[in-house]
Amino acid sequence: MGSIETSAPTCIKCKENASTLQIRSDNICQSCFCQYVTTKAVKRMETYKTRGSTKIAKKMLFPLSFGSSSACLLHILDQHITSQYKRMNRAAFELHVVHVDLYLDAVDRKGSAELLEKYKTRFPRHTYSSIGLEEALSLDTIDWSSLGLLYPPDVESEKPAIERLQHLIAAMPSATSKADILTTLLTRLLVSVAKKNDCEATIFGDSTTRLAEKTLTETAKGRGFSLPWQVSDGISTYGVAFNYPLRDLLKKELVTFSSMISPPLTKFIIRQEPSSHISASSKQTTIDDLMAQYFESVEENFPSIVANVVRTTSKLQPLTWEETNSCGLCGLPVSEGTDGIFGWGGDQNSDSRVNREHGEQGILCYGCSRSVNG
Repeated sequence: MGSIETSAPTCIKCKENASTLQIRSDNICQSCFCQYVTTKAVKRMETYKTRGSTKIAKKMLFPLSFGSSSACLLHILDQHITSQYKRMNRAAFELHVVHVDLYLDAVDRKGSAELLEKYKTRFPRHTYSSIGLEEALSLDTIDWSSLGLLYPPDVESEKPAIERLQHLIAAMPSATSKADILTTLLTRLLVSVAKKNDCEATIFGDSTTRLAEKTLTETAKGRGFSLPWQVSDGISTYGVAFNYPLRDLLKKELVTFSSMISPPLTKFIIRQEPSSHISASSKQTTIDDLMAQYFESVEENFPSIVANVVRTTSKLQPLTWEETNSCGLCGLPVSEGTDGIFGWGGDQNSDSRVNREHGEQGILCYGCSRSVNG
């Protein structure tokens, strides 16, 4: 009895026989997959309208976290800019790459500096800078008195900024609060860097998986009102546009992409422990960890659900309040009378709001008030 011959798998895009990948339930070859990822990001970039003459390159701030998503996006944009120079001898935009060092240990910071040098060598076309998160303590856009701390972290003292930042984080009541304050300070610092360097927009490497995580995380923290500004492309409440070119791609696709391009990006990426290894019962587990764990499993088996979360959230429209203030910490708009834990009664009906009295502490939105006070 003769043997049964099986045909080699065929890529659904180029129709060539090749080893295939199971991506979003489609079988495609490596070459077509890399082209698919690149095209998604580039087309999204082309939808962002810029002001003024198109002959002058617009400066964009690019936060580099050393994760898979930001590394892949930098590779894609570097190739895109290079191709524009080859075709037109100019590019539509230029990148100011900034790495904000969240590590407070000197040894860890040395490793980060060495890794950033590797990025400079591989992508030399761009401007690079590195700053520590403790520089956020000197921002005059944050009302430190609103935190109600006995020793505000911005007060000049003999203690170094890193130590003051450590004290600020340690003063937070929970692991979620600590993570939330770090994220808030990071955002405020990036906005400051963008404005100082005359950047028209900030280009984030958030995938659709990351945006879905942020949607549920911010809602759980009490900042659901801010989602139209936090997960959608366009101008933010800080006066700088926030854009997400990878919003149509899953995290697992970017992880695969990082290992397939030539040369691969694997040596440039700091791998984090999979969220599935995090214990939900641990006191050190944050809301961010739980949401990342949840979408890690959903992404694997039901990727369309992840995309639907982001698409639905992107349809939300920000409320237009006649009288608004800014949260002293995160800077997001706060409608009159809705700040603080007790100022927001679960709805935004003006009749239910509690009027503020003179002499109270600075304004905090509901989410920041929860983080600071527990």
